[in-house]
This record gives sequence, C-alpha cells and structure tokens, in this order.
Amino acid sequence: MNKSLRKAVIAGNWKMNKTPAEAKELITAIAPLVKDAGCEVVACTPYVDLWAAQEAAKGTNIQIGAENCHWAKSGAFTGEISADMLASMDVNIVIIGHSERRQYFGETDVTVHDRTRAALDAGLTVILCVGETLEQREQGITSELVALQTKIALGGVSAEELKRVIIAYEPVWAIGTGKTATAEQANEVCHVIREVIAELYGKAAADGITIQYGGSMNAANAAELLAQPDVDGGLIGGASLKPQDFAAIVEAATKG
Repeated sequence: MNKSLRKAVIAGNWKMNKTPAEAKELITAIAPLVKDAGCEVVACTPYVDLWAAQEAAKGTNIQIGAENCHWAKSGAFTGEISADMLASMDVNIVIIGHSERRQYFGETDVTVHDRTRAALDAGLTVILCVGETLEQREQGITSELVALQTKIALGGVSAEELKRVIIAYEPVWAIGTGKTATAEQANEVCHVIREVIAELYGKAAADGITIQYGGSMNAANAAELLAQPDVDGGLIGGASLKPQDFAAIVEAATKG
C-alpha cells in the first residue's frame, strides 16, 4: 500500500448471507472493533439487509454498499435492482462484475461495463472486479485478460468519474476455494491494472486509484498481501462475516 498517494479500502462482500436481524447483529459487533481504522471500511450486503445494516452503522465509520445493480433505470427485469434505487436509499457504493456474477449469472465484460456506467451515472462509487480463471492463468494470459476486462469496463468513463472507481483484482481460482495468490502474484496483477490505468488516464490517475486484492484474503495473510506496493486493500468474502477476522484485516490495513 501507498497511503500517501491513495486511500486504502477494506470492503466486506457478504454474498448471500445474513437476514436483516443478523445483519444488524454483525454490524453492531464489527463497529467497535474497527472504530479507529486507518482505512475506509465498507460492508456490502444483500439487498434485503441494506436498511438494517445502515441503521446499525449510523454513527460509525462503516459504509454500507450493495453487491450488484442493473444497467437500466427501470423496466421489465424481474428480480433486479437499479442504481437509482440504491441511490434513493443513500447507498453510495456497489460491487460490479464479481466473479460469481460472471460465473453463475451470465455476466459478461459488456454487461459489467453497462452496470458500471449506470452506477456512475447514479452517483455511486463502483468496486469493479476483474480476474482470471485457473485455466487462463495456466495459459499465461492473465495480464492480457485482466487488461482487457479493465479497458472494456471503463469504456467511456471520464477521468473525473474514475475517482469513484475502485478496482478489485479477484483471481477466480482463489474465490471461496481457500487458495490465495501469493503476495507477489497479487501485486504483479495489481501492477498490471495500474499500468492500464496509466495508459488510459495518465500516471497521476494510476497513482491515485485504489486497487484491492479479493482472492481469499483473511486474517492470517492480510498483512503480507497489504504490504505489497500495488495492493491498496481487500474485497473480503468469508472473513467479512467474522467480526474478529474482519477487524484483523482492517488492523493490517491500518498498520500498512
């Protein structure tokens, strides 16, 4: 991390976990453990938990975000939620393009772009996820693939709008598998992403953008990963549901 140039962000991705009552309980447990954080702290929850999580987070330093949004403002998209709907709830951050959305729900680079565009138009901050499968890593195309995903997602995004984008490198092979990229592997790809941003927007923008690592970061490996110069935080899955573990990751980012 280089907190003199860019902000560090630890964001929890709760995935499909917790009822509203459980969400309130979890935020209440996390809040005192992260109150002195030297980084931004975010909890991205299922739609049904947003209000309860916001209520529990009032007066704390925890921001509440969503896990996805649709590209359209409204329409015949049963089961979907628009960015404007999130904004109307004072939700100001949303995850877009998570590997599980790509793997299980047909998300493509094009729809990731469209959802990113919609979120930015609604005034939201986007946590944009990119990453390769194990097969793609073994084929040696990680850098090319991640660069392509980043470029497509950011098509038409202005330099000013880029200030509301956080990029999360999520190797698909390390999501929910317990496998983690080595600190060097994580930093290598985060650096590739930063070089893409420099190519598109210039060095100042590249220096200023927050790039997280999101592949099974946990309390045990967070410090090593966050010590890397191009890793500016984490998008945390399972560990975000455990107050002590999540707090340990926040503490590692605070010290880093």
